Amino acid sequence: MADASGTLKQFRLSLPATPDDIARLELGSVVFLDGIVYTAREGVYKRILEDGEPLPADLSSISNVNFHCSPAAALDGDGTYRIGGVTATASFRFSKWMSDWLDRTGTRIVIGKGGMASDDYKSVLVPHSAVYLTTVGYGTGALLGRGIKSVRDVFWLDELGIAQAMWLFEVERFGPFIVDSDLEGNSLFAQHGEAVNRRLSALYDGLKPPALHRYGETDDRKKEVM
Repeated sequence: MADASGTLKQFRLSLPATPDDIARLELGSVVFLDGIVYTAREGVYKRILEDGEPLPADLSSISNVNFHCSPAAALDGDGTYRIGGVTATASFRFSKWMSDWLDRTGTRIVIGKGGMASDDYKSVLVPHSAVYLTTVGYGTGALLGRGIKSVRDVFWLDELGIAQAMWLFEVERFGPFIVDSDLEGNSLFAQHGEAVNRRLSALYDGLKPPALHRYGETDDRKKEVM
């Protein structure tokens, strides 16, 4: 959300974020993070929630921020890892695990791209007092990488690979991220998606039927897969 001058509001949070920190976040505002951010996606979720393995670290005392991403990681000569960039991945793909994951870890901030399924904001995030932050376009992976100062730890790297392993990043002014959802379950993605969909059908008015009729081609929007 912008102030009277049109400038987007900015928040800088020390992690783990407190309930008061999270409650202050406003839709559309910009967030930067300091502390520990961890990565976890389907490989980690399956290992812990489905296979029954214990958490490899006490996340509730270290970090309450789960970043859905794939890091560009390189091993340096001294045995440490250098992160050149971090590319966010689509969070809606992980919906079926998120409620149990938030219960297990105490996570209160989820970061990714594309938002969650519309119902998840109120049925998953709100009951856990959690919010969703989104990255700003595809070109920010290297920019975000500048905010990662070191790798505190990495788990299941050999078993899951770089993208799926759980990484714990030491970050400073890590961002920018945009606040997509608040504690009431309001979501920018959901609001703007509804606005676009209400007017999208009008774009098809007056169009001629497809000329080539390729396999699967249709002018019925209900049959489209996008």
